[in-house]
Amino acid sequence: FDLRTPAGAAPPAPAPTHAAAASALALLGDAREHPGDGLVPGSNSFAVAGTLTGAGALVANDMHLKLRVPNIWFRARLVYPDPADAARTVDVSGASLPGAPAIVVGSNGAIAWGFTNSEIDALDWVRIQRDPRDPDRYRTPQGWDSVRKHQEVIKVARGADEHLQVEETRWGPILAQDADGAPLALAWSAHQPGGIDVGIGRLETAGSIAAALAIAHDSGLPAQNLLVGDRDGHIAWTIAGRIPARSGDYDPQLPADWSAPGTGWHGWLADAAYPAVIDPPEGRLWTANQRTVAPPLLALLGDAGYDLGARAGQIRDGLRAREHFTPEDMLAIQLDDRALFLQHWKDLLDHTLAHAPTTPLRASLQRALDDWNGHAATQVVSYRLVRAWRAALVDRMLDAWYAPARARFPDFAPPRLPQAEYVAWSLLQQRPAHLVPPGFSNWDELLVATLDQVGTELDSQPGGIAARSWGERNSARIAHPISRAVPAFIARWLDMPPDPLPGDSNMPRVQSADFGASERFAVMPGREAQGYFMMPGGQGGHPLSPWYGAGHADWVRGTPTPFLPGPTQHVLRFSP
Repeated sequence: FDLRTPAGAAPPAPAPTHAAAASALALLGDAREHPGDGLVPGSNSFAVAGTLTGAGALVANDMHLKLRVPNIWFRARLVYPDPADAARTVDVSGASLPGAPAIVVGSNGAIAWGFTNSEIDALDWVRIQRDPRDPDRYRTPQGWDSVRKHQEVIKVARGADEHLQVEETRWGPILAQDADGAPLALAWSAHQPGGIDVGIGRLETAGSIAAALAIAHDSGLPAQNLLVGDRDGHIAWTIAGRIPARSGDYDPQLPADWSAPGTGWHGWLADAAYPAVIDPPEGRLWTANQRTVAPPLLALLGDAGYDLGARAGQIRDGLRAREHFTPEDMLAIQLDDRALFLQHWKDLLDHTLAHAPTTPLRASLQRALDDWNGHAATQVVSYRLVRAWRAALVDRMLDAWYAPARARFPDFAPPRLPQAEYVAWSLLQQRPAHLVPPGFSNWDELLVATLDQVGTELDSQPGGIAARSWGERNSARIAHPISRAVPAFIARWLDMPPDPLPGDSNMPRVQSADFGASERFAVMPGREAQGYFMMPGGQGGHPLSPWYGAGHADWVRGTPTPFLPGPTQHVLRFSP
């Protein structure tokens, strides 16, 4: 989109607004899946410095989101006068939201940038002390304050309206109760003044690493890892979005009483206190939702559920395996579907089968392991078998741990525990007798019984175990919102093909049937023509459009397509 003014035309339009850029980043935290299955909110972003490219920095990004058609993103190139410098033209390309003139991730010729979920702790539960004589008042450091109440009406199709009374405090809405019945208000950074704004859109005009970091620290958005590289070869990481400044002696992981003076949140973290890494000596940076800092900075950022780290480690090792990088090398890391995370589980499964009494089912399972190639490849059965066995084992162990909480609190909902892998594997290595899950006499019995259960489920389907490839389990279901409400023959026309998809969680190529890389790109600022950009679902939003689904097959195959648009074919001119 060229928003410059032709000679003799009307005055220039205002520069694009950037509300969409901030709101789009909230999408990065939407995905959840069963603990044993492993999918979590996330994305990959990594960068290499100019010392490893022979030119500028190279930035790669793939944001993992729920997949649909039309896609969340719309590829765009915006060209417009710089609102701060009339002599300069902004030329920025990347991913925007459909209909919104703002680039969320991409390159402006001077810098390139990408985001991943930071998983820092930006919310706290606050214990509310109601006035015993007036429950509509609660204690604050300045004395009693009134609970603000209002009614929300939810319209129900073909049913009566639902009325919800909302109670608000200065710290946030009352949403739950503590174990002792005390009301709990949720303090969330997005509810605070300045917590959400459009400041991150200024990255479109940033001309340096320093400018990008300053913008990131002064923008209101859900906290993200920002990776940025510039045309001179510099790279940097920091947290984008405002971070609460906590004070007082309380544990942010537990509900706390903020009625004591000096306890709670007191504004935002100062720019100088933000963690940042600029031009690391090895010339490589990566984020994949893992913990990025160590104490004491960890206490500053908190922990909202960092990813296990297997994916980040695989990206790190891929970056360290080379001393020179091109965009194609970055794509190879994004498409890495090696099952390093499951290799020790596969070895344990081999050992379990070797020491268990032989049955026809177990003989079939042993044969199924013969096609193991160390990848989440679509044609193999072994990957699906090992994955399913591990997930069932972890779920059984988690259920045993949750049992006491469920007995006391019937409505107990287990938290997301990405690090439970370490506990589960340690239990299987140490095998403490007193921690064997109920219903099993020892750990070997648990392993064999779980294997039999998984094997029976797989074998009961048409074709038996031999037909249970990973591609059958991981076939695309990238659907149009209305396809569920129309006949199947129309739905097939609206939805993307059910292609078998390689990849999985806990590896760089994160992929499930309807979750994964909502875009993939790698670009060097100033050399955008050498970069690539691909995304599922195509560019068009109308099923009759020639761009509906265009490029989707390239995304499935991992075939790079140009970062920049081709020659102009159509012009749409707006006149006042």
